[in-house]
Amino acid sequence: MIFTRFYDEGLAQASYLVGCTATGQALIVDPNRDLEQYLREAAAHGLNISAVTETHIHADFVSGSRELAERTGAKIYLSAEGGKDWQYQFAEASGAELVRDGSVIQVGNVRIEVRHTPGHTPEHLSFLVTDGASATDPMGAITGDFLFVGDVGRPDLLEKAVKVSGSATAAAKTMFGSVQAFKKLPDYLQIWPGHGAGSACGKGMSAVPQSTLGYEKRFNWALLEADETKFVHAILSGQPEPPRYFAEMKRMNREGPRSLKGFRMPPLLPPERLPSMLSEGTVVVDIRSAQAFAAGHVPGTISIPLNRSFVTWAGWLIPYTHDFVLLVQNRDGGAVARAVRELAMIGLDRVAGVFDNKAIEQWSAANKPLITLPELSAADLAARRPRPVVIDVRGESEWEAGHINGAQHIPLGYLVERMEEVPRDRPVVLHCQGGSRSHIGVSLLQAQGYTNVHNLIGGMGAWQGAGLPVERDRSDS
Repeated sequence: MIFTRFYDEGLAQASYLVGCTATGQALIVDPNRDLEQYLREAAAHGLNISAVTETHIHADFVSGSRELAERTGAKIYLSAEGGKDWQYQFAEASGAELVRDGSVIQVGNVRIEVRHTPGHTPEHLSFLVTDGASATDPMGAITGDFLFVGDVGRPDLLEKAVKVSGSATAAAKTMFGSVQAFKKLPDYLQIWPGHGAGSACGKGMSAVPQSTLGYEKRFNWALLEADETKFVHAILSGQPEPPRYFAEMKRMNREGPRSLKGFRMPPLLPPERLPSMLSEGTVVVDIRSAQAFAAGHVPGTISIPLNRSFVTWAGWLIPYTHDFVLLVQNRDGGAVARAVRELAMIGLDRVAGVFDNKAIEQWSAANKPLITLPELSAADLAARRPRPVVIDVRGESEWEAGHINGAQHIPLGYLVERMEEVPRDRPVVLHCQGGSRSHIGVSLLQAQGYTNVHNLIGGMGAWQGAGLPVERDRSDS
């Protein structure tokens, strides 16, 4: 048996190849849109991709299952569990075989047994993998967003992201039942999860790529909790805000994502077009480093630095309904290719073009001033009188754990829609935990004409590090 794990750092997402060397067949589980990685790996082992499947209708990335099956001629296997409201709408047109709890997908000598493990979503499946050439019992389980290393999948996404009112508590109880049933499997079972640390599909998952069921039964809080009521309370408490694009991903993956046919580089735009595009309301996303943006940027552009959080904030802040453009330091430096790939992973395919540093230089040459992104230290903020308006752009659980007295709470993902709450006639200071999210927030405000707004250097970490007071009264959150 050949077994390969693929991991996308930007999505914190894992997908898997399971292959049989005797027959040359391979199954891909939970593929994302970067199909070439699966094709290369299969070819390297002399395998043909004969089957494609996924654990559930994903909310955090665009599935590559449909396109991979089209490109390879593979059979696609999709969940028939969860009831009529949670069926794949493209299944029949794609010739998919629907599978349920107890179904078997045979890949040469490798046996893949389907287990229905609902809770994260109603249709969720896990896959028990048995190397039939040498064993009669499963070696491990590909658990998707059901069981992680150190955590289990959050059951509140349908309510918070997809707006299925009142579903979170019922889903949490279902998750408890799935966990109790799964615990009966052998302790030696390898656990191969669908996400690692950094994913919004859970709140406490480890960065360790795999585990065993026995280890998780000893140290994973969700498998240790035997009381359903306590389990439900614990799993619904402290979950991070799901990014806005999750609802769009759910819809897209349920209906059937369009074929991407590779990542296409957008054209380099003439520098002289930048002023007119900004005046027309085109979203211009500066993906340079936070330091470069802060030192000088074109008014009206927003900053989403191309780092590990790029996909998350792009999904929150870039509209799916309009074309947008990117601004980079050097178009040939690899940044554009990386950004286009990561944006495509969450369905943001409408990159109409790219401006490079020449657009910034020409802006300055035309006597149009660049603007900086002002910053303020914790000591300076504490000493300012009168105190500026302080806006905390962290998540709900971070706010509740402690915040600056008198601060307003507007999580970064909601800043655009709540901008009327930010005064224009007083100094404003934004902060997060370390300064990166509030940097993006300041750029959003500046793009809308705010002129007296600062980023708190080092964020809440610097404030607490300086020994300055923190308010922990949950009642004012």
